[in-house]
Amino acid sequence: MPRTATSHEIGKAARHRQRLRAAGDTEVLFQLPRETVALIDEIKEREGLRNRSVALLQLIERGMEATQ
Repeated sequence: MPRTATSHEIGKAARHRQRLRAAGDTEVLFQLPRETVALIDEIKEREGLRNRSVALLQLIERGMEATQ
């Protein structure tokens, strides 16, 4: 049976989102094909990035530069 989140866990998540907003960031949940996630992971590893978010941001920035 799935475990439901406790009020402490909900509060922790809310505080996390609040810190993100204060830093000017937003947490987003994406559904992506496995191949796309593999590409993001490959970039992350190759570039020595700390997480997938940084790799995805790098891809987006490259795309923006290409269209300008």
